[in-house]
Amino acid sequence: MREVPATEFARNFGQYREIAQREPVAVTSHGRPTGYFISVVEYEELQRLKAFGGRSRSVADMTGDEIDRMTAGRMGAEHEHLDALLDGE
Repeated sequence: MREVPATEFARNFGQYREIAQREPVAVTSHGRPTGYFISVVEYEELQRLKAFGGRSRSVADMTGDEIDRMTAGRMGAEHEHLDALLDGE
């Protein structure tokens, strides 16, 4: 990842816009990152991951009843061969 002081970033924005298409650019102030400049593709991927993260849960955060219901669940008949794999048959 490229790091650049904010003044340099502002002075040469076009150059860093091109670099951001290949790698993130950390914009610093007094030697500390204050923001990151990334490509549209990378930003959109981060948004997808962020949206997906809200839908996942850790087993440690689930109740016993939720775990029991999840492990008892089965797929439709067209997927019985997959259930057999899970059951170790």
